[in-house]
Amino acid sequence: MVLLDSTIVGAALPDMQRRLHTGLNGLQWIVDAYVLLVAMLLLSGGVFADRFGRKRVFLSGVVVFTLASVVCSFAPSLGWLVAGRVLQGVGAAALSPASLALLSAAYPVPQERVRAIGLWAGFSGIGLAAGPLAGGVLVEVFGWPAIFLVNVPIGAILLLAGLRVLAESRNPGAPAIDVPGTVLSVLSVGALTYALIEGGSRGWTSPVILGGFAAAAALLAAFVVVEARVAAPMLPLRLFRRRLFTVSNVAMVVVGFALMGSSFFFSQFFVYVQGASILEAGLRTLPATLAMVVVSPYAGRLAARHGFRVVVTAGLALAGLGLVALGFVHAGTGYANVWWRLAVAGVGFALTMSPLTGAAIQAVSPREGGLASGVSSTTRQIGAVLGVAVLGAVVHTREAAGASFAAGLNAAFLTAGAVTLVSAVFTGLLMTRSGPAAESTPPGRPGGPGSRGAEAVG
Repeated sequence: MVLLDSTIVGAALPDMQRRLHTGLNGLQWIVDAYVLLVAMLLLSGGVFADRFGRKRVFLSGVVVFTLASVVCSFAPSLGWLVAGRVLQGVGAAALSPASLALLSAAYPVPQERVRAIGLWAGFSGIGLAAGPLAGGVLVEVFGWPAIFLVNVPIGAILLLAGLRVLAESRNPGAPAIDVPGTVLSVLSVGALTYALIEGGSRGWTSPVILGGFAAAAALLAAFVVVEARVAAPMLPLRLFRRRLFTVSNVAMVVVGFALMGSSFFFSQFFVYVQGASILEAGLRTLPATLAMVVVSPYAGRLAARHGFRVVVTAGLALAGLGLVALGFVHAGTGYANVWWRLAVAGVGFALTMSPLTGAAIQAVSPREGGLASGVSSTTRQIGAVLGVAVLGAVVHTREAAGASFAAGLNAAFLTAGAVTLVSAVFTGLLMTRSGPAAESTPPGRPGGPGSRGAEAVG
């Protein structure tokens, strides 16, 4: 439900633009208001879950998310919709890390936990991929408010089932809440997002935009200083001394950037460039959806057999090639020459998400699994925020230079593909070859995830 809401909005953007009388900037805020709050509060949500009870935080997130969905459904204006999306982000930031922490606690045996996490990440990928099609159907039949109302019965079922089925668990040694770090992270990424989204319309050299970039840099520097000095940082910088952890999270930023940034424009391409209806646009994204549905459940198994590096590098390369190929479609391109490009990108993204999540968790000790999962989810969401903002800025800049909207979309797809291909090269060179089998060594023993030797090799 959480990740579905990251992409289902994409199918509704043309309808929102028409009914809410907004431009590309407004559409970017509808998407990024949600993703930004998710990205910046995920780590705090993980700490809250470990400290105050994972079941309690999970169910609280369900309530907030469901009520926020009602606010979005009945929003009379763009401002109200963005406010509702902010509240959805708060609920999602509690839901997502608590769900994985509950899962990790339920499967203490390393091999079983890796398989469970693989399924979790696989279903997460399906949620991301199913959004455009589900959104297309709902918008065509009921209008854009329906994409939020669909969360209400799901949330009610989750709440009732969670109260009956879930067992409470917590980490007695969980750190205190890092309030300064949380505030600085929200402000720094928020300032950067504002500058990127508004720069196209206000002008990249305007004082407001330059001030936004300067504020983002200053706040980010302050965040790093605070995290290095506080006793219980929300983001322990020492984790990034481990190569596997660092490389997997950098690659996850790229996955979020390319997947969310490009899917933001899928429906707009089919509707505004090729003249399709909203439902047809949703159906035309089906190859990417099917590719992710079919491949995602197997990604973890492939990583267990061949290692993280091989699978992730191959996935990034395929995703990059698919996006570059999409950069050459135009109004007259027949669908027979479009669908395979979406499918290649979908297969590539499906191969990356589950192994990258597993790699980040394996790189740390078992007691830090919740933190590692929160960092992994956070980096993907930060990438998503930047993807929508940066690729939107690319389209804005091309249009300001006199190019058509279609040419701007081509430039956005090519940019996303190029970034992904470069990431594939660096990931292949830098990621360690270890796979899930390495986790079978008990923590604290030589070579185990909690040992110094493990830290040295990633």
